[in-house]
Amino acid sequence: MDNIKQLDASPQTGEFVAETGGNYPVPARPRSGMYLPVKIKFAVAIAFSLLWGGASFYLAERWLADMSAVFGAAWAYIILFGIAILPGFMNAFMMSSLLMDRRPAFHPVTGDLPGIAILVAAYNEGENIAQTVESIAKQQYPGDLQVIVINDGSSDETGAVLDSLDYPWLEVLHLPKNMGKARALSEGLKHVRYALTVTVDGDSYLYRYALQNLVHRYMSDPPNTRAVAGAVLVRNSRANLVTRIQEWDYFHGIAATKRIQSLYQGTLVAQGAFSVYDTDVLREIGGWPHSVGEDIVLTWAILRAGYRVGFAENACLFTNAPTTLGQFIRQRQRWSRGLMEAFKSHWPLLFKRRMTTIFIWWNLFFPYMDVVYTFAFLPGLILALFGINWIAGPMTLLVLPFAAVINGIMYRIQSRMFVEQGLKVRRNRLGFLYYSLFYGLILQPACVVGYVQEFVSRSKRWGTK
Repeated sequence: MDNIKQLDASPQTGEFVAETGGNYPVPARPRSGMYLPVKIKFAVAIAFSLLWGGASFYLAERWLADMSAVFGAAWAYIILFGIAILPGFMNAFMMSSLLMDRRPAFHPVTGDLPGIAILVAAYNEGENIAQTVESIAKQQYPGDLQVIVINDGSSDETGAVLDSLDYPWLEVLHLPKNMGKARALSEGLKHVRYALTVTVDGDSYLYRYALQNLVHRYMSDPPNTRAVAGAVLVRNSRANLVTRIQEWDYFHGIAATKRIQSLYQGTLVAQGAFSVYDTDVLREIGGWPHSVGEDIVLTWAILRAGYRVGFAENACLFTNAPTTLGQFIRQRQRWSRGLMEAFKSHWPLLFKRRMTTIFIWWNLFFPYMDVVYTFAFLPGLILALFGINWIAGPMTLLVLPFAAVINGIMYRIQSRMFVEQGLKVRRNRLGFLYYSLFYGLILQPACVVGYVQEFVSRSKRWGTK
């Protein structure tokens, strides 16, 4: 790859500064410090989280008594565990796991990397698809490449733009009518010639060495790995406040969650925006299911088959996040529906004896916590404004220092990865302020609506990512 500022190739990708050079990614370096086996780390994180949860319950006895006097003991326990004890346990587990996490080094590779097929499902992406394909070309992937763009019955100029592109490795499938992302990807899978299949969204931009780092991580992970998720970051964060807030969610929350899940041998979502899969396994499980959250259902199918799913934190792709509040809400409703779909299809994962099962149970508790937050904590905040501290009050302020510590750890870890990749975290203080204080006020009620939609609506269609 030439010495260029790759992200500057598109004015819409200039969210981060990238000074690049060289012809191949620098292998990930092992972190210094004492090595602990993964199972020991898991046990330490569980022990710390249980201690934290026990201490929180002890400190909340007065709060519990006050709520019991107003709502009754049963409802008081439901509220307490939904807004304090369970979230506190999860946050303690995340914090301790992040502190113990050490990314393993890449295994040395001689010669070219294995051939890969890249599937890009595009629906009305006329404004973006050329830049997406261009970003693939600039990767100069050191191995055989097959790129299949599936034009899923677009009604805009997507088809004409694709027909004007001229790359020796590019194949275009024009579907006569819109079939949905899952079916479009499964149609593309029929034409894949290589053992590894990568998916990339049609409005995304691959950062330097993204493909190399993704495949290298796949090859370096344990032998039973059959998928690896890449790191998805916000491309259009300068658009407005809505995208500025989401920049922190992708940079902090989503990346940290995938990192921890990968540590314990099972990332729960190899997102369709950017992931690599074993082609034979994709075909074995029937490709992408026709569902609202096709990527989470697919990932759970891989986990249920006994395989591992990893995470490549240094394989970066920038994607366009929803630019309006309505689009954002619809996106998160779709993600919540996908979670319900995954449980419908793969509930036996709850009883798999493996470390990653704890995260399946966490997902089972998310609807409960979101409902309690929406219908108990938010009304409690309103009551607290009028001096009625039945639910929210001075006790709830104790979570703020803990949240600050966790965010600090996430920022330090992610910033280190950015430095290694030649990226610079830009100052987005306003976005972080709103992300820290108000994100949940919108996110969790939106998730509740998504859960309900899955049980009252049978519509399966394209939507925001």
